[in-house]
Amino acid sequence: MNTVVELPDGPLKINDARWPESLDVSGSAAPLPRLCYAAAHVVMNADYGGINHSNDHPGSAAEIADHLDWDATMAIRNRIGTTGMGIAEAMDTAQRFALGWDAARQLIERTGKLELAGGFCAGASTDHLTRSETTTEIIDGVIEQIGVIRGAGGVAVILPMPRLCELDLDENGFVEVYGEIARGAGDGPLIVHWLGPMFLPALQGYFPGESFLRIMRANPERYRAAKLSMLDHALEVQLRRDLLERDQIMLTGDDFHFGGLIAGESSSIVESTSTTEFDGRIIELGDFSHALLGIFDAIASPAALAMRRLAIGDRAGFDEIMAPCELLGQKIFESPTRHYKTGLAFLSWLNGFQPNAMLVNHEQRSRDHAHLLQVVRLANDAGAIADATIASTRLARWLESR
Repeated sequence: MNTVVELPDGPLKINDARWPESLDVSGSAAPLPRLCYAAAHVVMNADYGGINHSNDHPGSAAEIADHLDWDATMAIRNRIGTTGMGIAEAMDTAQRFALGWDAARQLIERTGKLELAGGFCAGASTDHLTRSETTTEIIDGVIEQIGVIRGAGGVAVILPMPRLCELDLDENGFVEVYGEIARGAGDGPLIVHWLGPMFLPALQGYFPGESFLRIMRANPERYRAAKLSMLDHALEVQLRRDLLERDQIMLTGDDFHFGGLIAGESSSIVESTSTTEFDGRIIELGDFSHALLGIFDAIASPAALAMRRLAIGDRAGFDEIMAPCELLGQKIFESPTRHYKTGLAFLSWLNGFQPNAMLVNHEQRSRDHAHLLQVVRLANDAGAIADATIASTRLARWLESR
């Protein structure tokens, strides 16, 4: 069904059937050809609208947790799970650095109970500690959270720790901390997360020198994968090829260039060269990236459709679907990149997946009207509108309220 909405820059025909039947293999039983996790956002209860939190005057973790809409938050994860993707839980997309450990732990345990076919991973950090003055305290804290994540059935992602920058650790210091985490965490795969300062300014200078590769090379039996969120295509290819030598998995976190990185730097199908076991699954490896992406929160359905085109050798079909998805990602994650959650929550509300578009500390106020209208147009092009009637009704109401 198509529905026309009058926007300030001209009419928009909203389409909830973007891709032709010839490309639609969404009902196929074929598995996704890449390991894929969608980092999902959290939803706030309606009463949070009256709470005067902001990025400049943030609420405490306990205050925020009191206003989480758990039902809507978990419904988002269930919906994404039906596409075959896994969930990346309690990470930056869930506003982990403001959310705090108590709410993050609930997210992790609730997601584990969903028993998603694509599994889940979750962020391990030190936000449960009352103090982290020494690297020993940091190491022990991360290991404690790893245990909680594994107990819930997930794979732990070692979140970047701004405290390491505050302590002014050098290259050797980073290598030592991550080495001790690997040695102390016990059996089971771990994922190292390299998040750039465009997402969190306090991470400027993280992984100094060659520390990232030294960490990955020293612990290939434990650090089985890495998520790279530097928005640097060339850097990811370089690091991915190094990881491939040890059968380690590169999970792209590049919300600008993910299509080409996932498919591989070729106009045709890039063949796998080996396989590795990861979290009970056999993962094909080659000169291509797997994915852990915040943009998947908005494009899980079309992206999974594109993946299944790739699985049957249709690179052209993959590119046709992924190209507009990339354009949407580039808009949602444009500078200041850290405000990307606004676009994700707005689209989720527009699609009828949640009753409001509020975020923790009212992050939804960080993007302007014009930005969100462009997001809507690009989401429509990307096939990220689930129901044209719901979307057009909500969009018209939103425009009237401006």
